[in-house]
Amino acid sequence: MSPEKSDLIFRTFDTLADRHQMKPTRESALNVLSDFISRAGHPYSLGRNFVADKNEISTVSKLSPYVRRRIITEHEIVSEVLKHHNLKESHKFIQEILWRTYWKGWLEMRPAIWARFLQERSLQLSTFSDLRSISDAENGRTGIDGFDQWARELCETGYLHNHVRMWFASIWIFTLRLPWVLGADFFLRHLKDADPASNTLSWRWVAGLHTTGKTYLATRENISRYTNGMFSPSGLATEAIPLCDPYVETSSIPTASKWNDIRQHALILITDEDMHPESIFADFTLFRSALVAVDPTLLFGNNARLFTNTAATDVAERLTTNMGFSVEQLNRLESDEILSAAHSAGARLVVTPYAPVGPVADRLKLIGVELAAQGVELMQIRREWDQRFWPHATKGYFSFRESSLSILNDLVSN
Repeated sequence: MSPEKSDLIFRTFDTLADRHQMKPTRESALNVLSDFISRAGHPYSLGRNFVADKNEISTVSKLSPYVRRRIITEHEIVSEVLKHHNLKESHKFIQEILWRTYWKGWLEMRPAIWARFLQERSLQLSTFSDLRSISDAENGRTGIDGFDQWARELCETGYLHNHVRMWFASIWIFTLRLPWVLGADFFLRHLKDADPASNTLSWRWVAGLHTTGKTYLATRENISRYTNGMFSPSGLATEAIPLCDPYVETSSIPTASKWNDIRQHALILITDEDMHPESIFADFTLFRSALVAVDPTLLFGNNARLFTNTAATDVAERLTTNMGFSVEQLNRLESDEILSAAHSAGARLVVTPYAPVGPVADRLKLIGVELAAQGVELMQIRREWDQRFWPHATKGYFSFRESSLSILNDLVSN
C-alpha cells in the first residue's frame, strides 16, 4: 500500500466533514441534511454503495452521528426528503432510515440479545488467547488490502461508510476468523454513531445470526467495484458458514408515556439518547427546571464522547433559550444529582425522552426505582415515530418494510 493511497483514505472523511461543517450541533445537522437533500433521490439510489474518494462528493448523507443521538430525527429527515422527492425516487434512502428504526424496534422486543452480547463480549475479552490477531486487526496490520486502511480510518475519524462496515465485519468473521463480538466491540469503541441496536444487530446479520442461515460474504470483486479499484484484496474467505446461538423469545415492547400524559409541573431530563427535546415536548412551560446529563461511563469510546459532549452543550444552550432559565449540565447520570435538582425545583416528576435498549436505558431503570423510593416519579416519553413503527419489527426487515409504508404515509402527511 503506497503512502498516497493510505493518506487518501485517512483524509476522505475529514475532507467531507469540513465540506459539510459536521459539528455536533443541531444547526450543523440541518446544514448536512440541506446539503444532501438534492442527492436523496436517484443519485443516492445509484451511488449509495460506492465509497467516494476525497475528490468526490459522497452520495451518502453522513447523518448517522446526528440521528444516533436524535439531534435530528428520522421523522424530520423523511419529511424533508419527501418535500423534494417522491417516494419512488427516494425509497432507497428512506429504507435506510427505516432500517435504523427496525433495528431499534427489533432489539426492544429482544433485550436479551443485548445482554447476551455483553456477556459474550466479557467472556471473549477474558478468554480469547490470540491477542496478536486482535491487535493486528484493530491496528490495521493484517496485510489485507482495504481492511487495514478501514481499521485505521475508523479509529481516526469515528466513521465508516455502511458498505465498508459490511465488508469489514465479513472479513473479520470469515477471513480472519475472529469472534464477532470483539469486532462489534471494536466498532462500538470507535464509532461516533456507536449504537447498541444498529451495531450489534448488523454484526449479527453478517454472521448469520439475525436471519438464520443468511450471511454476508465480502468478495474481492465487490470491493474492487464499489471502491472504483482503490482496493482489491486477495485471500478473502470464499464461503461464509453461518454462526448460531440459542433462540431468544420475543417479548412485548415496554410501556411508555406520551406527551399528553404529563399532568403536573416537572423537571426535564435530557440524555444522549435523544437530544432534540423541541420535537417531543410541545410545551416547555410545564417544566420548572432542566438537566442535560451525558455520562462518559455510558458512552463506548472517545470519538462518541467528544461528539456527544459538544452536542450536550448545544442542547443545553437551546433549552436555556426556549425555557427562559439556565439549564444545568451533568457529567453523571445518577439518582442523587437528579433528586437534588428535582427538590430544588419543587418537582415530584422527572420527564425524559424514552431510552431504548442500551446502557442509558439500564441506568434509567435503576434511577427510576431510586427516585420512586423518595417520592419522585420518572416518566419516559416515547416518540410517536417509535410508537408506530417498533411493534412491526417482529420478523425480518422485509416484513417490517411492507408494514411501514402505510405508517410512513400517515406520519409525514400530518
